[in-house]
Amino acid sequence: MSGEIGILISFLFFLGIFAGVGLASMRVKEDTTDDYLVAGRGMHPALAALSAVSTWNSGYMFIGAVGFTYMMGYNIIWMAVASTLGQLIAWAWLYKFIHEEGQERNVRSLSSLVAEKAGAPEAKLAAILSVLFLSIYAAAQLTSGGKALFVMLGWDELIGILIGFVLVVAYCYAGGIRASIWTDAIQSCVMIVGSLILCWIALGEVGGFSGLDAGLYSQDPALTNIMPPNLMFGFSMWVLAFFVGGLAVAGQPQVVSRIMTLDTDNDRKQAMVWFFVWQTPFIILITFIGLASRVLFSSNDFDPELGLPMLAMETMPAIGIGMILASIFAATMSTADSQVLACTAAITDDIKPEWREDHKTTKKVTLVVAAFATVISVGGLYIPGGDSVFKLVVLAVYGLGSIFVPLLIIRWMGYKPDSTHSITMMVSAFSAVIVWSILPAIMDWKSVSGADGIFPSIPGMGAAFAAHFIMCNFREQSSNNSLGRFAIPARKTMTIAGVVVLFLTASVEASYYTFAPDSSDAMGGVGNYTVVTEEKTLSPMDEYEYISDGETLEIFYTWDVEVPTGFRVYEVTLYWMYEETDETTDPNGPVEQASCFANPGVDALDSTQGELNHDDFLGSDDGGGGGFGVITQNFSDRGIDWLLDSNNPDWDNETDTWLYNLTDISEKEIHENLATNGEHLGDYSMSIRLDAEVGGNSGCPHSDEGEEVNYWIVFKIMKYNILPTDEAFPPSE
Repeated sequence: MSGEIGILISFLFFLGIFAGVGLASMRVKEDTTDDYLVAGRGMHPALAALSAVSTWNSGYMFIGAVGFTYMMGYNIIWMAVASTLGQLIAWAWLYKFIHEEGQERNVRSLSSLVAEKAGAPEAKLAAILSVLFLSIYAAAQLTSGGKALFVMLGWDELIGILIGFVLVVAYCYAGGIRASIWTDAIQSCVMIVGSLILCWIALGEVGGFSGLDAGLYSQDPALTNIMPPNLMFGFSMWVLAFFVGGLAVAGQPQVVSRIMTLDTDNDRKQAMVWFFVWQTPFIILITFIGLASRVLFSSNDFDPELGLPMLAMETMPAIGIGMILASIFAATMSTADSQVLACTAAITDDIKPEWREDHKTTKKVTLVVAAFATVISVGGLYIPGGDSVFKLVVLAVYGLGSIFVPLLIIRWMGYKPDSTHSITMMVSAFSAVIVWSILPAIMDWKSVSGADGIFPSIPGMGAAFAAHFIMCNFREQSSNNSLGRFAIPARKTMTIAGVVVLFLTASVEASYYTFAPDSSDAMGGVGNYTVVTEEKTLSPMDEYEYISDGETLEIFYTWDVEVPTGFRVYEVTLYWMYEETDETTDPNGPVEQASCFANPGVDALDSTQGELNHDDFLGSDDGGGGGFGVITQNFSDRGIDWLLDSNNPDWDNETDTWLYNLTDISEKEIHENLATNGEHLGDYSMSIRLDAEVGGNSGCPHSDEGEEVNYWIVFKIMKYNILPTDEAFPPSE
């Protein structure tokens, strides 16, 4: 309890610092809509850049990206490099265009920038789509904060989401985007420091870089390969999706709004330098934290998105845990308020332009948008997979990027699309993103996100550009020069370029198929394996209770046992027993007393009836007529029983382990058969009924009013390692 209080105090301390910085912005703010949404276009480049880092990364980096790294292993490097390169191009060219257009046209929303004028039909559609995706994005931030509070303080995720809603509204009302930027800047500093400390500790826990590599390899050799396995559409498309995803930063209204707060183009250049100087080490630190969490928390029922907060809980003192928790929570909330403000700008500037200068109405819109995002976040708790921060962020980021980036690119090239042209591109992008996101479920594909790991940025932007080129060729109202101020290359030039691209792509794919894991199972292929198991028992409950004749004892238990690292629960058993302790002779007179003295008779065995109820499981036992009862729930139809059915085990006296030899099977299939997936979690309800029996004999009656019953719960846990049989049993020389 004292540790929990320490974490809470530290959490509130750091959160108070962040809140104080935000409130301090009220001293310099102006009560105008322009100051509320773009800070009067006079923000310092360093503050805007640090705010962009915090806004872009936020809860996604702490929660979602750590979870993705946990699943992917070393090949996460492609996401880091390609995404960073895409962001660099966005800052160098597209942000320059956005900044210039924003200054010249005095617009405050990204939806206004992709139209000739604010309030145009395409601007209204862009604003509506912005509100939709940004609300989902903001919901992901609220969910991140809820998950962090759940792990570190044990609070229900719903409580964290509601607290986040209150803070978002407070941030927005305190100082608008100025308060958001100021708090973001200080949060960026704490995020870097906290991540550095946690990364240092995590690497120490796993045994440094060599221990990290060995730990990942022992779980799955594919985790230590920089090439991902089993890409349906090839390596080139997979990497390109990350690059385009990085480019999608130019389509994020909450980040673009930071650019709009800058005064000159030189300010933009300075902000770009600050952004990458701050962003790059942060990505590196988070990557190592995600990899270390995979080594330390390898249970199949572990939620990968809880890796960072769990790592902090297991390795840091209370003040450090509080700092990490405050950083996660404050960063998510600050990002959420940036997204809410961006939605507000889209609504007041484009959907309802008559509200553009109405400051009070603008704040009311902010409140409604925040409430809408909160509803999405709460609803996700009750939808399978709806609370996945990574999935929510992927949908929002790539959805926004696909809608806005193609329009920004063609406008940067000098092409001026009319309303129909712009709307068609946006609808095409939106449709492709949605279809691609639900395609794995329809086709029963096993993918990380989107169709077999290719994120929606590729089909989304691809559909938008396809619509652009088709309309340029077949629509009279659209210019036939699809490249704007740039000349369309000659056919010969395009042919040569196509051949070069094809050659480079073929070379890349050949390298991929050479060096990538060649198993279709992403682990060891079909062969002979030895499963080495270490088995233990946990007994969190061992109680005695007197049960009167004809009464039922109700027992309730909620799982709160810490399972040792690497072990998984595969079985729970409820036991109970009693001994005849209080059955007494009951003579009524001298004759019976004499009879009892001569022949006391024997005690009658009482009967018991027990039940165990957990989730959909309901088991019962009658105690065998002797008061000893056993009810067992297996958390896997396979597990240990599957191993026993597969092969008779060998016992290793030196290591106290069982060895199971399996033939003609893949490593992945073994993992799947041993998976338990957290079925042991949750609430247990049990009951034990006792019916006392009267013993003795006709001349010496006995009475029995009940028994002292001993009941206990045993959880069986198992840790296993899979080795090729020739490694477990090397051939003798």
